[in-house]
Amino acid sequence: MACSCHCEIDNSAAVGAYRRVLWIVIAINATMFVVEMTGGLIAGSVSLQADALDFLGDSLTYGISLAVLAMSLRWRAGAALVKGASMGLFGVWVIGTSAYHVLYPGLPSAPIMGAIGTAALIANVTSALLLYRHRQGDANMRSVWLCSRNDAISNIAVIIAASGVWATATGWPDLIVGAIMAILALSSSYQVIRQARAEWGLAAA
Repeated sequence: MACSCHCEIDNSAAVGAYRRVLWIVIAINATMFVVEMTGGLIAGSVSLQADALDFLGDSLTYGISLAVLAMSLRWRAGAALVKGASMGLFGVWVIGTSAYHVLYPGLPSAPIMGAIGTAALIANVTSALLLYRHRQGDANMRSVWLCSRNDAISNIAVIIAASGVWATATGWPDLIVGAIMAILALSSSYQVIRQARAEWGLAAA
């Protein structure tokens, strides 16, 4: 590990490089939110809509990361707490949406799910690769890495769900993938909040 969980960012060149990467990743996420939400609504896909909202959430939380990047550990830990909570809320929202579609089932469009899921996967793998070298920083930086990693995993799951919808002619694969995405979001939320609370306490000491 390049540094401990509580390391401070004191290299201006590294901070500058990370800031540039964040701007690129924000642009990618904002664009894919529009594309994926539009496709999700047209296709009637829970997993696409869930992933689209995740793109929006990532764009906003990455903006928070930019705002606090050069601030103290306490500020960065506070931002990470907000992002961890938002990841948890996303997971709860997906669970609720999946439950709604269990009660009111429909058949999503597998071709649209597959095509947009593939485009989103390319976008998220690109983002994850750009952020990979910064994955071992403080809770704020770690939350950004986890968001991008989770998104890439989610997109693979969406593509698998599209294949399942096509093969079974039911919406269950879409709902199952949505539930898995919710569990992943809740797990990451716990990790980020736990590390951020530790850093908050360290900064206050």
